[in-house]
Amino acid sequence: MRNDDDMAVLLSTAVDADTLSRLHRRLEQAAEQADLVDVAYTTIDSPVGKLLLAATPKGLVRVAYAGEDHDRVLEALGQKLSPRILRAPKRLDEAVREIDEYFARRRQVFDLTLDLSLSRGFRRLVQTHLPEIGYGQTRSYRDMAELVGNPKAVRAVGTACATNPLPIVVPCHRVLRIDGTLGGYIGGLEAKTTLLDLEAAA
Repeated sequence: MRNDDDMAVLLSTAVDADTLSRLHRRLEQAAEQADLVDVAYTTIDSPVGKLLLAATPKGLVRVAYAGEDHDRVLEALGQKLSPRILRAPKRLDEAVREIDEYFARRRQVFDLTLDLSLSRGFRRLVQTHLPEIGYGQTRSYRDMAELVGNPKAVRAVGTACATNPLPIVVPCHRVLRIDGTLGGYIGGLEAKTTLLDLEAAA
């Protein structure tokens, strides 16, 4: 057993990046083996900036833009899903691969298993129908309201798109205003334009 002075020295010793990385890998492996990770996450670079990807054992649960503040997103996941969150990139390998393929124009449909537990009610209903908008196509907020059987709920459709926890994978960027202008987007209008241009060029 070390005394308090020994522990203080250990805690104040600078640790290089390689050592930290090795320690994290060991922590990740131990947590996985003990089934202690409820939410795994990683970050990736993309043409629309750094993205945070998070998954539960049920599937991909969150895609977040840098503008959403990744630390705040992780904090929210801890409150809504589970505090047992760990950076565990291996759990997200398939999601990373498919998103990379999408940006490389080699994928038009995502085959990922999704966990939609962050959405409820009408918002979830709209979000489950968003993948029906084909790659390179767009629909208006009114079109989507009619599709889900509530033609007057145009504004509510906008809210469902704005709160979509899985942008890109669940393609809310394909929903525009009735006059063809962009409307809002959780990742910002520049990101929405980038995604639409990417798909239009295919």
